[in-house]
Amino acid sequence: MTTTWEDLVTSALLGTDRRAPADDVLARSPGKDAPVALLDAAALHTVRRRAGLLPGPAAGLPEPAPHDGRPPLPDAARRRLAHLLADRSGTSSGGGRRGSAPDLTELLPQWLAAANAHDYRAPASVLPALLDAARARTDLRPAALVFAGPLGLWLARLNPEWRFALRGTPGGTALPEPADPDAVRRLWEEGLFAERVALLGAVRAHDPDAAAALLASTWPSERAEDRLMFLDSLRTGLSDADEPFLEEALSDRSRNVRSTAAELLSALPRSAFARRMAERASTCVHLDRTVAEATITVEAPHECDAGMQRDGVLPDPPTGRGERSWWLGQLVEAAPLAVWTARLGARTATEIVALPVADDWADELHAAWCRAAVRQRDPAWARALLGPPTTPPATGPGTSSLAERSKLLSILPDGERALWVADFIAAHGLSEAFQLLGVCEVPWAEPLGRAVVDALDIARDAGSYPWSFSGVMGLAERCLDPGQADRLEVLTAVPDEPEGASPGAGGYWSEAFQRLVATLRLRAAMRAELLPVASPPDPLD
Repeated sequence: MTTTWEDLVTSALLGTDRRAPADDVLARSPGKDAPVALLDAAALHTVRRRAGLLPGPAAGLPEPAPHDGRPPLPDAARRRLAHLLADRSGTSSGGGRRGSAPDLTELLPQWLAAANAHDYRAPASVLPALLDAARARTDLRPAALVFAGPLGLWLARLNPEWRFALRGTPGGTALPEPADPDAVRRLWEEGLFAERVALLGAVRAHDPDAAAALLASTWPSERAEDRLMFLDSLRTGLSDADEPFLEEALSDRSRNVRSTAAELLSALPRSAFARRMAERASTCVHLDRTVAEATITVEAPHECDAGMQRDGVLPDPPTGRGERSWWLGQLVEAAPLAVWTARLGARTATEIVALPVADDWADELHAAWCRAAVRQRDPAWARALLGPPTTPPATGPGTSSLAERSKLLSILPDGERALWVADFIAAHGLSEAFQLLGVCEVPWAEPLGRAVVDALDIARDAGSYPWSFSGVMGLAERCLDPGQADRLEVLTAVPDEPEGASPGAGGYWSEAFQRLVATLRLRAAMRAELLPVASPPDPLD
């Protein structure tokens, strides 16, 4: 009997010692060992199978790509984009030394943001490389897919490796008009999750009541993780109109959904939820006027009752945290901040934060106020809890946590935020400033940029190695105003090394500043290349 392909596969999987090839296989390869004879037979069968393969029916042509009416990229910008996409590995070398050349991979996000600000159309020739880059780097995807536009989505449907473009953005399917209830209902019931989130946002912007009804229509049947994501999408455009739905979500079977609903309701100071939390928190925090200096006293809750749990208060504290302080923090962070002005003697936020707190409750109370200020986006309380930037973080009025301070800073206007961080750096240096710099508007305002460069210059003069400040240097390359390149040229020279300096540090600093200046000049060139090209004058005019 002639050996079949399946027989060869079986012998290969089991091994020729356990399943020897058939006689006809060995006969075709005389004098050869069984494994070699098996491979010869497999090669022969492979050629025979391929030669006998019948062509399948021709597939239909894909639908033509949709039209993209955005203006094309200027030629110089197109060449720059191709160069950025070709550099996929960065210029960093091992051992902490990066050289003096700009890191092109770190400039691609900025380039995409600037191109999208001009509303340019992506050249068709770069779309495969752009989609490959976005597939490898999730941080690129939002800007890359906006730039790729409808042609990029059309192309993504033809390559399974680019399916992320259809799952992760609202562009996988064109959204229907919010005023078309049948089309909205169809996509809501049949669309991908990302499309449904985008649809919900579009309908909310057009008709908030219709969006609430749409979400409520399928809410009981949604998976818990999807209910959580839908709730999270309500942060954009959150208003008092969302209160009834969020109040219902407080009874959800998922604890995470209940907690998120409570968090969103606490950002609505006029909600019934906020009033309930204000009443609870007010019973815990008092002003003691019987002592010489007005003092805040705290009496933390003694139990977490069913009402508190229904309103999202988690009864079980994390490891190492006391129950009563855990419950107190949740009540205070969910209460409207305005309640404390009335509760604590009509004082301002700054005056309230400055009051002494009895029995070592200050850290817990101030940390809860920090979280409340972030939730409620209250600049006055953010300023009070941040305190003066010259105050050491460990003794500040609010929190010593740089993560919490970063969140408080994000509430302040851009200019005020930059000045605060600049003064912080001038007073305390760069060692604790990295997270604070991350929330400042790009490009950095002149006072902030000057403070960062001055602090780097001081560190260089002290003889430190530059990679101790590599994070800040990387931020400076991306965030300094490109117009500062010429002013920083003087820092590229190799300085005289002071006594006691780290060996070779001066050369490393020179290299780092050369890279900084080169990157700023490259960013300036990129910005100029993206400017719209003026049309030539009409000779008939």
